[in-house]
Amino acid sequence: MSKEIERARAELDRLVLGKDGISGTAIGLHGSDPCLKVYVRDAGAGRSVPRRVGGFRVVVEKTGAFRKL
Repeated sequence: MSKEIERARAELDRLVLGKDGISGTAIGLHGSDPCLKVYVRDAGAGRSVPRRVGGFRVVVEKTGAFRKL
């Protein structure tokens, strides 16, 4: 994993974690391209998420809430 995408994820975390409706973030793939993912509890929460961070596409996925096992 590249340091650039790790830095971009850290920046994304600062921008979105703690906002209402945001469940978490991850590094993933969109097709074959690396991307950042933001997991949201409801579609409305995704409206405030930036489309790109650090040159990487940000993909919003509705997952609902995460629960500790």
